[in-house]
Amino acid sequence: MIDQALREKAAQVLEVFRARGLKIATAESCTGGLVAGALTEIAGSSDVVDRGFVTYSNAAKEAMLGVPAVTLERYGAVSAEPAAAMAAGALKNSLADITVAITGIAGPGGGSKQKPVGLVHFAAASRDGRCLAREQRYGEIGRQSVRERSVVEALELLAALAYRTST
Repeated sequence: MIDQALREKAAQVLEVFRARGLKIATAESCTGGLVAGALTEIAGSSDVVDRGFVTYSNAAKEAMLGVPAVTLERYGAVSAEPAAAMAAGALKNSLADITVAITGIAGPGGGSKQKPVGLVHFAAASRDGRCLAREQRYGEIGRQSVRERSVVEALELLAALAYRTST
């Protein structure tokens, strides 16, 4: 999973955060910890990576990140609102300056007409109140590809928010 290109992307993100004195936490559902794994694959990442939350179930999203049950009931786990709540919950429950959250449908099953396989929602939040959100519709490209592309997207969101965050 952690190929050379991904390793380089993770190393770049770590350098941006290190240079700015910032820490990261992840809140992951469909990626199952792969973002944290990509970051911690790099030696010395412990000065930047605070922690990762793998919240695959709705119960875990509620218990570990404080995502309101009503948010999950109203929008479903794979929506912008739960992703934002996951990112905010990761901030609240960590020492991180910036968090990234990922929730989606990697497939091959589990999709619907409204929420097809390959739909992934991302949110990043910082302690200074800045937030970024993205939605990707990768399509039915295979579970591994959806997850790999989601890791890259999450790393890009982290870097984008780090550049915009005051230190």
